[in-house]
Amino acid sequence: MLNVKVLGAGCPNCKRLEATVQKVAAKHGLPVEIEKVTDFEEIMKWPIMATPGLVVNDKLVSAGRIPSESEIAAWLTA
Repeated sequence: MLNVKVLGAGCPNCKRLEATVQKVAAKHGLPVEIEKVTDFEEIMKWPIMATPGLVVNDKLVSAGRIPSESEIAAWLTA
């Protein structure tokens, strides 16, 4: 099972990123566990300057933007 973290305070972009990850995972039949990280101190442990951030299996793959579905699919299937 993939561990995915969405880093952000719960803004609309953070929610959109989470929904997109769920959509891509379902489309590809991938089991994912999505964790929403909203605690500022926890978010600051990652090297990001803007949210939302996306972490796949403890590797930061995106920050400060909403990646495309194809980008997310590539990260989840890698």
